Amino acid sequence: MPRNKMCPICYVKRLFSKKVKIVDVMNEPNYDNGLTKPVMGWSSWNCFANNIDEKQLYDVAEAIVKTGLADAGYRYVNIDDCWQANVRDENGKWISDYQRFPKGIDSLIARINALGLKVGMYSSNGSLTCEDLPASLGREREDALTVAEWGAEFFKYDFCHHETYSPYAPLIAMISIAKLGSDEIIELSPDAAHLEGYAKIRPNDNLPKGVYVSGLDKNGGSLTFENVSVEEEGEYSMVLTYYKYGGKYSKYIMYSINGGVAEGIVCPPCKKFFFTARVQAKIRLKKGNNVLKFFNPVTSQADGAMLQYRLMGRALKEAAEKVAKDKGQEVKPIAYSICEWGWNRPYLWGASAGNQWRTTPDIKPFWPWIVLIYKHNLKLYKYAVKGGYNDPDMLEVGNGKLTEAENRSHFSLWCMMNVPLVLGNDVRKMIVDGKVVENDPILKIVSNRELIAIDQDELSKPCKKVKGGAVDVLAKPLKDGVAICFFNKSSFNKKASFDLKKLVGDEYVALKDFPEYKLKDLWTGEEKTASKLTVKLGKHASAVYKIVY
Repeated sequence: MPRNKMCPICYVKRLFSKKVKIVDVMNEPNYDNGLTKPVMGWSSWNCFANNIDEKQLYDVAEAIVKTGLADAGYRYVNIDDCWQANVRDENGKWISDYQRFPKGIDSLIARINALGLKVGMYSSNGSLTCEDLPASLGREREDALTVAEWGAEFFKYDFCHHETYSPYAPLIAMISIAKLGSDEIIELSPDAAHLEGYAKIRPNDNLPKGVYVSGLDKNGGSLTFENVSVEEEGEYSMVLTYYKYGGKYSKYIMYSINGGVAEGIVCPPCKKFFFTARVQAKIRLKKGNNVLKFFNPVTSQADGAMLQYRLMGRALKEAAEKVAKDKGQEVKPIAYSICEWGWNRPYLWGASAGNQWRTTPDIKPFWPWIVLIYKHNLKLYKYAVKGGYNDPDMLEVGNGKLTEAENRSHFSLWCMMNVPLVLGNDVRKMIVDGKVVENDPILKIVSNRELIAIDQDELSKPCKKVKGGAVDVLAKPLKDGVAICFFNKSSFNKKASFDLKKLVGDEYVALKDFPEYKLKDLWTGEEKTASKLTVKLGKHASAVYKIVY
């Protein structure tokens, strides 16, 4: 029997009736915080994991400037997990690790900002982070405000200890509203509301109004109070009283006021000592009539994850705007990284929630794994938008035992896929005795300005595969041309050719029709004119050309 204890006849009837969808949760505008290019920077995790401290991170920031990486575009120094203590302060606010960050994250951010760089912070959307430290579930707005107040301009939001929103709605018995500070209460009975879908009034003499509403589960019904009249605009308390019948499990309900952005309330599991329980929220009402609508749009774990990530995205934008207003300065946008590991197909909804969304589990400096991540992410090119990008995770260039060809290919593929370029190697090693190591091979790879320009191109369109086999051929539309990449996936030397004219009729790539094309090899600098490209590639090697009109 269903968890809301629907009558067996009603349950069978619903199974064979036309599905009701109250809200189209996918139909949301793209996330917009003013950022229009993939993030470039460095992150602590791939290199240092949970062993980080303020001196180490400041030294990395200095190295990013000294090596010229900052001038090449790497401007974010992102602090991953383990920056925080395992307790919050007396007001529930995050505290930096007492010993590793004794001066506080805000102090470190200010010092790194003084170098001309930006700083990123980290949390998880669960009850704890991946290293079991205080995370942000249920504290989204408070933590977002801390991020903004401390001056961070990037926020990675992980998926550890995730607790999804329930697809089951509370059985609403009454809604009461009062002006904050007032004991004059407006009581709204469910039987005076407009019902949609499967929502149904059911009698029960033990409840405040003698009735409750069922049928709001899984986007199947809604309850709307159409004439909630108040005498003045302002903040009000809203108390939702619900019937505890139906099992000890979490429930979830969303409400919108006057058609505005919907907010959610989690109703925790309840013991059945009494018939009802109460949850509360602060709301804002306008003078005169207001419309309050209640529904639960969650039909799957993916819906719940999407709503959670959207909530933090809104909180970050609100926090950035509040801090700017309080300080009388321009808004510092916070780049928002959805680190959901690809489990709930974030590419389907990520553009409405943040600036980038992880499409895969964590990357490792292991070549077969890097190629597997590339193959999956490559297929998702159509889901990226300007300001919102598929994220196959951070770069492992310079880590592990990758060969020079593999390091080059890894960097080339990430640039072609138009994804965030976040270094994960120890850039301090590029400086010896205070001087940048001459001809450092890793520095040369990640500083390739022309490859970086491919990633940062104004069109913000990822490449697509235009030919497969042992050698993939990728084409990426650019504002002033097209980039072509040959990538040898095999462990043998390979020769490959591609007729550029095949891209003239490709709607996505949109190559202009010319007899021949001027091409530049973005690794060697060699230039030539041709209509067909032929390359010889070693094991795991790649070649990238730019067609310039």
